[in-house]
Amino acid sequence: MPQGIALSPDGTRVYVANRGSDSVSVIDTATNTVTATIPTGAGPGGVAILPDGTRAYVGLADSGQVSVVDTATNAVLTDIPVGVGVAMVAITPDGGRVYVSRQTTNTVTVIDTATNTVTDVITVGDGATGVAITPDGAHVYVACLASGAVSVIDTATNTVSNTILAGPVPILLAVAPDGARVYVTNVGNSTLGVIDTALGVVTDTIGISAQPRFPAVSPDGAHVLVGNSLPDTVSVIDTATLTVVENIGVGAGPTGLVFSSDGTRAYVVNSEADTVSVLATTVLPDQGSTAGGGAVTVTGHHLANATAVRFGTAQAGITANTDTSLTVTEPAGSGAVPVTVTTAGGTGILGTFYYVVPPALAGISPASGPVAGSDEEIVITGRNLAGAIDVYFGTSRAVIQSASDTQLTVRATGAPAPGGVAVTVTTAGGSAGGLAYTYVGSSTVTNVSPNTGPTSGGTVVTITGTGLAYTEQVTFNGTPAPFGVLSDTTVTATSPPSGAAGTVGVVLTGPAGDMPSGSFTYVADPEI
Repeated sequence: MPQGIALSPDGTRVYVANRGSDSVSVIDTATNTVTATIPTGAGPGGVAILPDGTRAYVGLADSGQVSVVDTATNAVLTDIPVGVGVAMVAITPDGGRVYVSRQTTNTVTVIDTATNTVTDVITVGDGATGVAITPDGAHVYVACLASGAVSVIDTATNTVSNTILAGPVPILLAVAPDGARVYVTNVGNSTLGVIDTALGVVTDTIGISAQPRFPAVSPDGAHVLVGNSLPDTVSVIDTATLTVVENIGVGAGPTGLVFSSDGTRAYVVNSEADTVSVLATTVLPDQGSTAGGGAVTVTGHHLANATAVRFGTAQAGITANTDTSLTVTEPAGSGAVPVTVTTAGGTGILGTFYYVVPPALAGISPASGPVAGSDEEIVITGRNLAGAIDVYFGTSRAVIQSASDTQLTVRATGAPAPGGVAVTVTTAGGSAGGLAYTYVGSSTVTNVSPNTGPTSGGTVVTITGTGLAYTEQVTFNGTPAPFGVLSDTTVTATSPPSGAAGTVGVVLTGPAGDMPSGSFTYVADPEI
């Protein structure tokens, strides 16, 4: 089960921690093949590499150690005891210190790389997991999943200088190349929080898909990738607009992510599939509407003073240009087309762009649920739904659990108030509606009449109250009863037989769950 991932400073190797096999795989980025497998202690998870590339530090969750690997010989030089609960590791830009989060002890251990010894232990928030260090080395950000916050460590004093409320279950982090932002994945509500490092607060929250894991920022800072381990996708986020512009399907259980040094590739660890996906990131997003109009970043080399960018034969409008990237406006088109760039030095193909037709919706089930939201899976059917970016029930964002071309499974979040709302699905090809979902408020029951009947059953009972229109089941002492919904205030039910006389509970069940509705007394049938 691979998890953590790191790129060597020279960009020639990728190191992947394999927790299931207690090893680290080394991938040659020139050939994208595994060239070595390094045995480690138990439970490798996080991995980080010194700026000079000479050593890798691997956190061992199960053995409570950090292994130090010589990258020239692929041998473990030493194991540093740090205690139980090791989660992630990060190295300061000067290579002098390693910061190791320990989830079960709410601490961060500091290792001096010159001596490979522990020099400090810092208490942070509950459930310390993700660790990221700013480019100037001045601060360490630690995601504390149990406290819903990010602890900020001042590296000059190794003390916590700030605690930032992040969201439910913050887990992993990435820092922008300029240090202005820190991105944190919140598993509890499937979002990416954006921390302004100057202000020390979360300034934006971006909705992504279910079970987000590692974020990774492109070298130019233009995009953030996030692995969504439940729907097996990678969300592509435009950092200028702070919106998801694409969801890319990868292997099962994407967790770790890292960009290549030049930003033209991304490596994605698929923990459930035991694979690493290699994504071409020369064109981001690489999907868009047939109508055109979307902003696309083209990454490469020697792009300065480009005279033309074409999607197939259609020319795109260039809005920004550097030696390593272009920002263009996607022209209208169809199908899969090559993206070419023309400069004074000639024309080269930098990637492929896929035009996506708009989605169409056919059905939704169930079509109602509690106003507070629910973990119940809701299935939306239709066409062209693969790669769905957003699903909204009115103004409330639903969390995507899985996606295929014909079906989306989502989880409804809460709504401002009960009532019917429009369902909207957005993909790279556009948006579609035409379906409705009803948020149901709390129900009340005021009367059950008659409230007595024979043990043989068959008594027709009228249940009155409010919010009863979405009743899904009526039970007498746990036994389902035939029922009918007459209105939002009236439900009728027929008492089932009972094995004994006595008073039992009558319970109505609706989208909001079970609702105690009163009692019914079974009376023994008269004997002849």
